[in-house]
Amino acid sequence: MFSKYKKAQTEPAAADGKVTSLNRAKPAAAAPQPADDSAPKKSLMRPMPTRSAEAAPVDKEKKRKERLSEIKLELHKALLDNLNLAALEKATESDLRQEISAIASETLEEMGVVLNRDERNTLNQDLYDEVTGLGPLEALLKDESVNDILVNGPQQIFVERAGKLSLTDITFKDERHLLRIIDKIVSAVGRRVDESNPYVDARLQDGSRFNAMVGPIAVDGSLVSIRKFKKDKLGVDDLVKFGAFTEEMAAYLQAAVACRLNVIVSGGTGSGKTTTLNALSSFIDNSERILTIEDTAELQLQQIHVGRMESRPPNVEGKGAVTQRDCLRNALRMRPDRIIVGETRGEEVIDMLQAMNTGHDGSMTTIHANSARDGVSRLENMIAMAGIEMPIKAVRSQIASAVNLIVQASRLQDGSRRMVSITEVTGMEGDVISMQEVFRYQRVGLTPDNKIIGHFTATGVRSHFSERFRLWGYDLPASIFEPYAAE
Repeated sequence: MFSKYKKAQTEPAAADGKVTSLNRAKPAAAAPQPADDSAPKKSLMRPMPTRSAEAAPVDKEKKRKERLSEIKLELHKALLDNLNLAALEKATESDLRQEISAIASETLEEMGVVLNRDERNTLNQDLYDEVTGLGPLEALLKDESVNDILVNGPQQIFVERAGKLSLTDITFKDERHLLRIIDKIVSAVGRRVDESNPYVDARLQDGSRFNAMVGPIAVDGSLVSIRKFKKDKLGVDDLVKFGAFTEEMAAYLQAAVACRLNVIVSGGTGSGKTTTLNALSSFIDNSERILTIEDTAELQLQQIHVGRMESRPPNVEGKGAVTQRDCLRNALRMRPDRIIVGETRGEEVIDMLQAMNTGHDGSMTTIHANSARDGVSRLENMIAMAGIEMPIKAVRSQIASAVNLIVQASRLQDGSRRMVSITEVTGMEGDVISMQEVFRYQRVGLTPDNKIIGHFTATGVRSHFSERFRLWGYDLPASIFEPYAAE
């Protein structure tokens, strides 16, 4: 059957050792306490959950998975011995699936193993993913509910769903298996990872961000992080519906972006900075020319006139690197109306602030910071790290005249993402940058199941840019700046 995909028959290779499972010791039972006549004193500390992120499959299910893993290993070896890998590039998906199924059935018969239909289908899918995809990671990449995939060595794969981490029951066979999948990903984009170059940043075919670090830097096994790329980007209406911010805040941000205020989206890792930047960019008019600059292309702008640029790391010889600063300098010569930098993290901050100050109003970027005031300090530090020797007052004056608005995004302890603050930069007061908060997320408390209780509110401060909004045709009602309590 489909002999054109099969190699010439050879002697079967010797079998490897069997896959060992990662056995976790159960916590020891607490020693009995001596009887006490007095009433026990109530502890002020809350009980801590034990192994909250650890999966706990039943023994029967665990043994079944171990058995299937051992069988899959043997079948995968049989596939490598029988499939003509050079011919697979021209094979259709249907032909390849049939060929894998035929080889698997023949091998199972030789092994004397009997499986039910569901187990056979699972094995055939796993084998197909091994040959054409990313092996055990393929199912997680197809799962729309998964936002991040985090691999800590071959036996631990965590995923993030709705802001919460959980340990999956998916594993790699061993470190060699994991390294083979990493090499498959990075070689597809012309990069490499080994002991001499133990870390790599790449992008999957669907746009997902991929980062890996291997030994000897990674001590307990290779580390992999995949930030999945959303096929359907969230719009402003979606974010309002999910409670990321309110309609009043959305109306204010629409006026700010349309009136070409320079905006910085600040926040921590995984707080939704790129999602927020995508949503804000939807307010840009179609008639404007936009240039985007990123380390890893993630922005999904819907305008007609968009030029996208992506930086490039050095090659094996340490040459050929193209930094975000190189892209930014070149972008200034390409007649942009707005420049959007995916993330400012280094010396490109100088050129970004210059662009905001010299006719490219309405530019936007993101930075890592915990608050609006921290964001300003972060900009100062990046300028200092770039080696630019300027008096601190001159640096702050440059920032105050370039940045108009700082939008603070945050991932709260219950995993929800909120736009916790919108702050305007109003100028300088002596040597200090003056700022005023217009909207904020007011936390009230915590439910017994650790859900955040809170509401959005205006601070009562009227926007510094109200007159500019009015002149541009966005006459916002004064009521949206009035504070209100939760219902």
